Amino acid sequence: MSPRRTGSGPAVLMVLGSCVSLQVGAASAAQLFPAMGSAGVTLLRLLVAAALLLVVTRPHLHRWTGRQWAAVTAFGLCLAGMNASFYAAIARIPLGTAVTIEFLGPLVLAAVLSRRVRDTAWVLLAAAGVVLLGLAAHAGAGSGLDRVGVAFALLAGVFWAGYILTSARVGAAVPGQGGLAVALAVGSLALVPVGAAGAAAAIGRPDLLLLAAVTGLLASVVPYTLELSALRRLTPSVFGVLLSLEPAVAALAGWVLLAQPLGAREAAAVALVVLASIGSTIFAHRPVGEPPAPPADPGQAPAAVERRAPQLS
Repeated sequence: MSPRRTGSGPAVLMVLGSCVSLQVGAASAAQLFPAMGSAGVTLLRLLVAAALLLVVTRPHLHRWTGRQWAAVTAFGLCLAGMNASFYAAIARIPLGTAVTIEFLGPLVLAAVLSRRVRDTAWVLLAAAGVVLLGLAAHAGAGSGLDRVGVAFALLAGVFWAGYILTSARVGAAVPGQGGLAVALAVGSLALVPVGAAGAAAAIGRPDLLLLAAVTGLLASVVPYTLELSALRRLTPSVFGVLLSLEPAVAALAGWVLLAQPLGAREAAAVALVVLASIGSTIFAHRPVGEPPAPPADPGQAPAAVERRAPQLS
């Protein structure tokens, strides 16, 4: 039995726990929006995660080359854009809807990189799910989804695609997890102009600071830790399939924690996107009929990420 497959049961629970933690963190963040705004919450979340990871990793910045700094800076800017856009989206539309729309980003990237008709079909299936979401919202509320919220969710998907590409470059250029820690710091600095005023509202408010710290832990540190451990036990395809369940987890979190409606049409739309993501993941690594590649060295885990997509390379 290969080392990567050893203990796969607990590893599956780790990935599912990561998805739950991420979406509970997003639901917690939504509680802060009225007091701090989505940009302020995003800034505090990234600051918490950056501070913790910098202390843990202690990257040797004085040894970095210009190429490494450029890769980490691009990664940090994509990370900031992805998180800020996503939080702006869930401030306006339901959590499950935002995550479902956002998943178009990595799916389109997979289709572009593979240039196969089959992968384009997965994107069209996911797009059908997003259209169904819009129809369900229009039928239920009469006015449909907030267009600005949808635009922010789509923008988050674009940044997610850029984030996947830049995180791969950082993983190749910077050893260890120091690149992620510094990228979080870069992302925090990038958000200061738009988020500083909102974050300042937490000064002198221990309740807000505590909830912001919990959000940072649940939405960043806990998922990163669980996923990194799971990657040492699971094949990339299994890992990607499990993470494809994230829209469903988000919809459930919004329903349970934020009292956001989850009707039959919404559930069907989420199911379509989950199916498209699973299909894209399973068939991303090899042509039909080709045997799977041998498991990678379990010690060589991909660069840790704030949000993971199915393996697209």
